[in-house]
Amino acid sequence: MTLEVQFKIKNDPNLYHYLRDHSCWYKALNRDPRALKEMEWEMRKAYKLTTADKISHFKSSLDMVCTFMDVLK
Repeated sequence: MTLEVQFKIKNDPNLYHYLRDHSCWYKALNRDPRALKEMEWEMRKAYKLTTADKISHFKSSLDMVCTFMDVLK
């Protein structure tokens, strides 16, 4: 694994924990450092950090607030 890939993983706690949980990525990153982008995408999907997930979470929070406001009326 190249030093750049190692530094990037160490500086991002989510990547670090994802790599610890999914050790198959060690082999992929040793063979091809460009696989880091794919690993990042898999990590974002697994931890629900994609833009679509954030929008969905915001929408559900907004719906909860609206429901709470309706109850108070």
